[in-house]
Amino acid sequence: MTYRTDIRFLLNGKTISLSSVGADQTLLDFLRLECRLTGTKEGCAEGDCGACTTLVGRLVDGNLTYAPVNSCIRFLASVDGCHVVTVEYLSGPEGRLHPVQQAMVEHHGSQCGFCTPGFIMSLYALWMEIPEPTIRQIEIALQGNLCRCTGYAPIIKAAAAINHYGSPAADHLNTERVEVTEQLASLWDGLRITSGPEDNLSILPSDLDDLAECLLEYPNGTIIAGATDVGLWVNKFFRNIGPAIFTGHLSDFKTVEVQGDALFIGAGASYTDCQESLSKHLPHLVTYWDRIAGWQVRNMGTVGGNIANGSPIGDTPPVLIALGAQIQLRCGNERRDLPLENFFIDYGKQDRKVGEFVESIRVPLPKNDERNAAYKISKRRDDDISSVAVGINMVVTNEIIVGCRIAYGGMAATPKRAANAEGALIGNSLTKASFEKAAAALSEDFKPLSDWRGSAEYRMLSAQNLLRRFYLEQASDTPVQLVSA
Repeated sequence: MTYRTDIRFLLNGKTISLSSVGADQTLLDFLRLECRLTGTKEGCAEGDCGACTTLVGRLVDGNLTYAPVNSCIRFLASVDGCHVVTVEYLSGPEGRLHPVQQAMVEHHGSQCGFCTPGFIMSLYALWMEIPEPTIRQIEIALQGNLCRCTGYAPIIKAAAAINHYGSPAADHLNTERVEVTEQLASLWDGLRITSGPEDNLSILPSDLDDLAECLLEYPNGTIIAGATDVGLWVNKFFRNIGPAIFTGHLSDFKTVEVQGDALFIGAGASYTDCQESLSKHLPHLVTYWDRIAGWQVRNMGTVGGNIANGSPIGDTPPVLIALGAQIQLRCGNERRDLPLENFFIDYGKQDRKVGEFVESIRVPLPKNDERNAAYKISKRRDDDISSVAVGINMVVTNEIIVGCRIAYGGMAATPKRAANAEGALIGNSLTKASFEKAAAALSEDFKPLSDWRGSAEYRMLSAQNLLRRFYLEQASDTPVQLVSA
């Protein structure tokens, strides 16, 4: 096999070629330490505050699309074939302010200024995509950006006013789009990339089949899709992740499509990649999906990664288990299907062999007699990890519950179905008494732990109340609005 050993990308319109890029080298460190592009800040170093936000453009089916990402947990090797844009690139002729920057100045959106470049880049991405956004769209775009001093009100006002200072059509990311598209296309040669020192190797497979081959060659390699988890291994725990096998560039790993009566999600598809299909086929997940981390993380993190890391507080497993999802595991050319709920064996232990990876997720589409819901409780409403999450799927005929799947996260060592609560509901009428019985049965299903995200008592009460919430919504046909949820 022919390999390439250098990482190639564009940085603010200029071609970069790096001959040796280690697995744990972050994009942020490269920008700040090697390029001296210090407008991009380091704050939390875990993808939580947004101070390090940059735009990364990639060709998708021949079209150039830009997305804001956290450069602190984005590994440098993963930007091969991309256009990386930092806040310095926004400067206009003679150093004039960009429309986004001008709006922030005019509406007093900055005080200390440390977080401002990250806000600028998130708003830049939003403005390019939606020139006249609603307040809700602005709030969603800023979920992953933390402001400690100015407050969000003037920043939101600035975001709503950007179009007064310029037009996206005249912005250089649009005027140079054809040229950048051609440049990125010329960087792609279809070869596997192997870069960096032997003990810290970065590997970018050429396609999905090559990914399977890489895992046979490097069975202990670290698979990195969005790095929203692995990035913390490096920044917080200083773990050695080499050899690292990157998958974010594999278009055949990101397919999201309906096949028959199910939605098939490639395990490499990001949360953002899934958004359009979810809105159409699984609308009860739309609001829930918007509460998974922040915009930058949703652009990087993948559904398959959220499953494969086996976290008991992962956002997607409970709601997918409730829908009866299955995963396909692959090792070389061999594949096997497994109900998602059976993948999780114990804390930190999954039914996955050495060299095997999650290739896709099959999610049955809801039928007319099904009623579905997804709820999440967290300390912050946005950009936070679940204290308790639940997916509920019920089949109701003539007001009798004839089928029921309820799965919780944050209540046990793994995402887990509430078998006793399900049993208390099946065969009974859709009444308050039935749900009170099910809520009581949760104490037989779970013995939650206490930690900084919530005490055992809080988790149990929250889990029970979410069942009650579901009943109230079904009884009134109106979503229950809860500030804490």
